[in-house]
Amino acid sequence: MAPPARNKTGTAPPAKADTGIPDGAADDLNNRIFFRLFQLANTLQRQAVKELGITTVQWAVLGALSDPRPTQGMSVGALADFLVVSRQNLDGVLKRLERDGLVERVAATGDRRARKVMLTHEGFAFWASLRARIFQFYEQAAGSLGLHDRSALAHYLNALQRDLTNVRLEKPRRGRSRQQRSS
Repeated sequence: MAPPARNKTGTAPPAKADTGIPDGAADDLNNRIFFRLFQLANTLQRQAVKELGITTVQWAVLGALSDPRPTQGMSVGALADFLVVSRQNLDGVLKRLERDGLVERVAATGDRRARKVMLTHEGFAFWASLRARIFQFYEQAAGSLGLHDRSALAHYLNALQRDLTNVRLEKPRRGRSRQQRSS
């Protein structure tokens, strides 16, 4: 048996999980899964705007800020990390929600330079009026899945998200090195 292949750092690449699926079939299946996730995210976005009147990011921001645990609001950085979005993307969403009177940025206690994002009274009222519709949305969207199926789906999506955050690809080599070009 040949020794394992080594990459540029001299370490063996991580072993592929033994799925029992031939390599080509696994690639095709993975492509279908990730493309379906892409389509699912776009469908969720379209349906949220159509049925609830808000984008999925607005929905997530309002939901995160409605949680009673961060009673003093959340920093923009903490909110971006929690929602797994960029600060730049979040800033645009927050500006629209501020314009609509649903959130506000206030000085943090103890450090007047730091800003926290909080729901306004109108934001809490808007969220309260939306919750029943959100639960109807969930039930209609996932209605064909039983409780066990929903639990399994949540488990597998959590595992996939965890694994996605651990993806580390070797940087592709671009053409020839300078030394090779000068020879």
